[in-house]
Amino acid sequence: MTLTRYATISILVAFVCAMHLPNSLAAERPNIVFILADDLGYGDVKAFGGDKCNVDTPHFDQLCAEGMKFTDAHVTDSVCVPSRTSIMTGRYAFRFGKAEPGGPWGFTGLRFPASQHTLGAMFRSGGYTTGYVGKWHLGTRMTTRDGKVQGPENTDFTQPIQIGPSDYGFDECFFLPGSLDMFPYAYIRGKQWQGRITTQKGWSAFNRVGPAAEDFVDTEVLSRFCNEAGSFIQTQARLQSQATSPEPFFLFVALTAPHTPTSPEADFKGKSRIGIYGDFVMNADACIGRIRKQLGDAGLAENTVVMVASDHGPGHYSGRRLQATANQMQEMEKDGHFSAGPWRGYKFSAFEGGLRIPFATVWPGVVKPGSVSHALIGLNDLMATWADIAKIELSSKQAPDSSSFLNVLKQPEQPHRRNLVIRGTRSDAFREGDWKLILGPGSGSSGQFFTEPKSEDAWKEAIAVFGRNPANHKELEDPIFVQLYNLRNDPAETTDVAANNLNQMKKMLADYQEIIRNGRSTPGAPLSNDRNVKAFRPPAFVWKK
Repeated sequence: MTLTRYATISILVAFVCAMHLPNSLAAERPNIVFILADDLGYGDVKAFGGDKCNVDTPHFDQLCAEGMKFTDAHVTDSVCVPSRTSIMTGRYAFRFGKAEPGGPWGFTGLRFPASQHTLGAMFRSGGYTTGYVGKWHLGTRMTTRDGKVQGPENTDFTQPIQIGPSDYGFDECFFLPGSLDMFPYAYIRGKQWQGRITTQKGWSAFNRVGPAAEDFVDTEVLSRFCNEAGSFIQTQARLQSQATSPEPFFLFVALTAPHTPTSPEADFKGKSRIGIYGDFVMNADACIGRIRKQLGDAGLAENTVVMVASDHGPGHYSGRRLQATANQMQEMEKDGHFSAGPWRGYKFSAFEGGLRIPFATVWPGVVKPGSVSHALIGLNDLMATWADIAKIELSSKQAPDSSSFLNVLKQPEQPHRRNLVIRGTRSDAFREGDWKLILGPGSGSSGQFFTEPKSEDAWKEAIAVFGRNPANHKELEDPIFVQLYNLRNDPAETTDVAANNLNQMKKMLADYQEIIRNGRSTPGAPLSNDRNVKAFRPPAFVWKK
């Protein structure tokens, strides 16, 4: 064989190998894109809600058809900030200490120190380029004119913020400090405020009026985030194509829908069969399609893991009326749309409707299309899972409550977690297999938008049955003050079986208390919580004689 012919064959072989490079890389160091919807219910997605869903969600459905759907995926908390804290750190939010002081809504202070190990820091340590686009809601430190705690009156919008996502490992970031109904209504790129923040605005639902950029429009936010995600993807595609050793990237896209205000883009108004809430759900679903198309147009679809989830269940104050109104989701339920799917309860509660979420992933060449997993997982598991995918080693102190489900992605019938801590705003819950323990009577929610039965009312009823106020936390372990459900037999959590299953109840309570004491739920040396943590969180009147 002549040298010329040998060289020609070598070139052809190299070309063929290059043609298959994306699938090869998919099993090695793929790009990872995570899209997190805000308040999207299990039943808001057709692939999960089935005949209880009366909204078209073709893009989330397609993701399930082309990848893996998880039917038993949970957040750690049924409200935004602690749920996102657990995702970002791989640590249960209840372990963290007091947040840094801040003002109302989007002016909230840092939820954890800038030294905290996060997803951004993890990926950056592994050679990934990192990006964050969307709702942040994990606290910032802003520059103020008087040096006091940041708020609507004293924040200096002409000066960069001092601490934000870029201090937690994100190379590029474009974000809102809070939710779309939480002022200030202005974007931040890196640390620099965008636009002239010289006016006051407020939106539907709660009509929280506060500082806003002059050109900020609520109905343009989703498109802006999609465009920013696309710009990041295009830049990374160009850099990867030019590099001899291309760096993979991690992109976190945090949408602001369908959380209030219900502000769909003009093209989506009137598109849904159930009214404007459905329009906004369809708008959020379209964002999934836009971002996946951006990956395809950039030639990156075959070498990118895409995961999509919600930060918790739906708020029942959302619906066809723009003003936040308690239980208006029940009006949609009468017409066949159940945002919480087959589950009981809503956002803020300890019932499944507040905690079980739609979650799916596509990973070409690894995840089997159309596969379904019934494994119990939590979004706190994303950090360890992505570390495994990206081949990044975590120290024993990092992500202490995150357990990799990479084995499930490869074989959906594989089990995953033995147990998981999940929390309403007033009561903790604990899953072990099909069993679910709720540490307190009632729904585990309170305030203006509670799920029935309201936590305080349920505690009063339980005390009446007990015959007196309990003297200590040990007495709260009486089955009168806890709830136990078997989700296989009773997925709607209708029948409390604690009194008839005392051994199961006591075992689960002991297991949960051990997780609290150990400061971790993964194998390793015990760690410390940043504050004193107890299994029960009763209202103050419980201890009054």
